Amino acid sequence: QVRLVESGGGTVQAGDSLRLSCAASTASGHTFNYYAMGWFRQAPGKEREFVSSINWNAVTTHYADSVKGRFTVSRDSNADTMYLLMNSLRPEDTAVYYCAARRGPVTTEQRDYNFWGQGTQVTVSS
Repeated sequence: QVRLVESGGGTVQAGDSLRLSCAASTASGHTFNYYAMGWFRQAPGKEREFVSSINWNAVTTHYADSVKGRFTVSRDSNADTMYLLMNSLRPEDTAVYYCAARRGPVTTEQRDYNFWGQGTQVTVSS
């Protein structure tokens, strides 16, 4: 079983930056290698949507068009912590941000991810 815990959310003004973290752990303590990870978000009254994803060795990344050039996804060398650096934040980035993981190739489809965190709130005021 995989446990994911997000942190780093908060309330900021438009144009500010935030860095989200997602710490992964397994019940058995085995390595988190070969797990792709992703960020998804859900704004009030909207469906959850893809934001960014990264493969297990951080070679391949994907971004939604709405965040491309502003957000950067990364993961540490142990592969068990993923980050999302969010620059030039806009009010439309306000949402609950979820971390997700899957053992296998990186994708942009939330249906492919079978492990999810509880989410962290990001609020951007104008």
